Amino acid sequence: QVQLVESGGGLVQAGGSLRLSCAASRRIISSYVMGWLRQAPGKEREFVASISWSSGITSYADSVKGRFTISRDNAKNTVYLEMNRLKPEDTAVYYCAADMDIVAVRSAPEYWGQGTQVTVSS
Repeated sequence: QVQLVESGGGLVQAGGSLRLSCAASRRIISSYVMGWLRQAPGKEREFVASISWSSGITSYADSVKGRFTISRDNAKNTVYLEMNRLKPEDTAVYYCAADMDIVAVRSAPEYWGQGTQVTVSS
């Protein structure tokens, strides 16, 4: 069992930056893929970014490509999401996720965090 705890959300003006963190309760085994998903009010949950724990290969949704960066710190069992040039449409609850399947982590991951709110004002 892996527990994921997100932090770093908050209120920011459009054009600003935030960094989200996701700390895992135990060492992440190398076969896992870590991801970030988000859900805005009245909208479906959507994939944001993912990173392979072993290789560091990343993937991004088109809507965040070039603005967001996902990274990991193996020693700290922590995944980060650096968000720059934020837009009001980035407002959502952001969830950290983990799964051994690179497809499943995008939509139905095995492990979820509790979520952290990001609000971008215009």
